[in-house]
Amino acid sequence: MKSWPKLEGALADYVDANWLRESPLKRRLREETAKLPQAGMQISAHQGQQIALLVRAIGARHAVEVGTFTGYSSLSIAEALPADGKLRCCDVSEQWTGIARRYWKEAGVEGRIELTIGPALKTLDGFLAQGLSGQLDLAFIDANKEDYDAYYERCLKLVRRGGIVLIDNVLWGGSVANLADKDADTQAIRTLNAKLKTDERVDLALFAVGDGMTCVLKR
Repeated sequence: MKSWPKLEGALADYVDANWLRESPLKRRLREETAKLPQAGMQISAHQGQQIALLVRAIGARHAVEVGTFTGYSSLSIAEALPADGKLRCCDVSEQWTGIARRYWKEAGVEGRIELTIGPALKTLDGFLAQGLSGQLDLAFIDANKEDYDAYYERCLKLVRRGGIVLIDNVLWGGSVANLADKDADTQAIRTLNAKLKTDERVDLALFAVGDGMTCVLKR
């Protein structure tokens, strides 16, 4: 029996050539972001495509994103929403999201996106206070790792039954499997991963794309 191959080298090129559909606009955004010192925070093009497919598959109209950075994931989500759809973005950086705004405008989706600058937990609590519990279709979490569990709990309240919560960086470069790694971020991700395994409120799967992305479906 053959072992699973690693997606690198010629095989990675083959995957890109046969599955990846990245617009010139998204490619420019990814390349511009790659020049930043924090470039590792950007999702992969493959993740963006997968997220967009899920948005369309569940017919999402309303979504929330926790951690926008320069906008690749938000652009992927917003483009997949219907014209009257809405994506609520949470981030703390005017600088990084300033890049995102440029690309949202160029893509013609800025009218679908509402960006709130400030601590995401406060913003999410505000959404719940506004009566948005159970009203959203999809959530994407990719921000401060130590707050992952808190983000998850709030997003799970915000999405409807049958809605999806996506959580990025759940493999954390492999650090989650190294029990000697006691870094706070690693511990937080590891703890949430273990919690999700037995969370009877959801069904779940791990997508081995990018740095690992968990997909939970709210029961």
